[in-house]
Amino acid sequence: MWFLMIVQSSSSVICKFSYALCFQIVVTLFCFHLMSSVFSLPGEPAGVKIAGQPVCQSRELDNGSVTPAPATPPATEADDDDDLDLFGEETEEEKQAAAEREAQKKASAKKKESGKSSVLLDVKPWDDETDMVKLEEAVRSVAMPGLLWGASKLVPVGYGIKKLTIMMTIEDDLVSVDNLIEDYLTEEPRNEYIQSCDIVAFNKI
Repeated sequence: MWFLMIVQSSSSVICKFSYALCFQIVVTLFCFHLMSSVFSLPGEPAGVKIAGQPVCQSRELDNGSVTPAPATPPATEADDDDDLDLFGEETEEEKQAAAEREAQKKASAKKKESGKSSVLLDVKPWDDETDMVKLEEAVRSVAMPGLLWGASKLVPVGYGIKKLTIMMTIEDDLVSVDNLIEDYLTEEPRNEYIQSCDIVAFNKI
């Protein structure tokens, strides 16, 4: 009895392995057939191109042998430089446009800066007997391009002496305050009334 049971179980195991073996054989034959059809496709080979390498194609001769096609020579650095010029020279039109832009910038900068200054002067007399009206007339008698006298007033200093405080507007390129004081206000004949001049304030307009 036990012998029959062993035989039956062995037969079932053999059947199972037979089915698996047949399935594996069928799959293997199908894969082999598929690979054969892929590698025997009609047409000329197109070759394989790898990045940075020339395309290499093979061609079939009359006698059936296959010879590789000549490889295309790689492009030289000189060719690349000729094709790509990132830092080329400027053309005449570009230079002219750059010059016009520069001129516009300078013109706008000049408009923002008027080139004028506002100056406050202290003009001191010799003593309390100096005629302050004559002193102011002497100061205002100085005339030159770029100089404009403004408001004035008399300010007490002490011991009955007063000084003249006067405003003036100047163009920086035309008038020098130091030159105005040394060569005009404290020189003859104005030094008859004017002892000295001091700059109290100097502001750009």
